[in-house]
Amino acid sequence: MKMDQEAIKKVIPHRDPMLLVTTVEDLTPGEAITATFYVDPAREIFKGHFPGEPVLPGVYSVECIAQTADILLLSTKRYAGKIPLFLGINGVRFLKKILPGDTVEIRAKLAAERPEKAIATCSAEVYNHGELAVTGDVTLAMR
Repeated sequence: MKMDQEAIKKVIPHRDPMLLVTTVEDLTPGEAITATFYVDPAREIFKGHFPGEPVLPGVYSVECIAQTADILLLSTKRYAGKIPLFLGINGVRFLKKILPGDTVEIRAKLAAERPEKAIATCSAEVYNHGELAVTGDVTLAMR
């Protein structure tokens, strides 16, 4: 299943400037997802991070992972229409820079779930130019 940004907006509540998923390239709801994020050089954040040598802040990479996981979970019947709340991150590692103009690929999969509490953990990897740039797990509560 593929999705453009308009379809993504029907699944998750995020909007610009905080919508950090551009497309969904492949999705098996509740199991696995591959998404992309185009790092627009016009983003305001690059004026201060860092002048003359802009780089995407690590927290944006983590938010890309979280939003990709949100789509993975909220695309299921059990969580459709819920608000995803970020409960935590674990094991995040930043391995390569992500620069303005890059398009990253985010791959996430369901790692653990507590359906009785509507809490799930997803493992993710972010690739930039085919190289692993970020890894980590996010835990989310659907409310």
